[in-house]
Amino acid sequence: MSQKQTFLYIFLILVLVLMAMPFITTFNDVLTRIVMSLDAYRFIQNYIIPWEVRMVGVILYPFGFKPQIMGEYLAIGEKNPFLIEIAWNCVGWQSLLFFLLTGWIGFQGDRYTNWSKVKAWIIGFLGTFLVNLLRIAVVALIAYYFGQNVAIYFHDYGSTLAVIGWLFVFWWFSYSFILETKDN
Repeated sequence: MSQKQTFLYIFLILVLVLMAMPFITTFNDVLTRIVMSLDAYRFIQNYIIPWEVRMVGVILYPFGFKPQIMGEYLAIGEKNPFLIEIAWNCVGWQSLLFFLLTGWIGFQGDRYTNWSKVKAWIIGFLGTFLVNLLRIAVVALIAYYFGQNVAIYFHDYGSTLAVIGWLFVFWWFSYSFILETKDN
């Protein structure tokens, strides 16, 4: 698959996401209810959330906050602490699915060496994780400074656009600097 085709697919995903944003939000709610009914979310809630809350707290330190962590809650602010709940559904598992989908499309064929594909997979996974941490920190900052309604709007719409933007950067970086053709 060529680089142009991969970018074309990512661009098509972006167009479809923008067109279907209200339906995607509704679909996420339905998917969330299904996952909750199967108790599949408990692993994320019990093992991933506590670590992500701490990492988001570390990201907020340079902004002058001294976050306090209480389970899945992050308290920021000095006089009247502002509580932010980081639920299992907010950690970015949808972003991981987007990344896996584009990776499955972008790494097809045998044009690139397996080792360069492994490096790109690792960078993509870690980058997606970092983007999700930053996204959660930005939502927390927006909630603190501009209110919960603005933060929810960003959480639902801006987060998706941030992930799509990351995927564009990731694929450009991968094709420019990481992926090596087999004839090299």
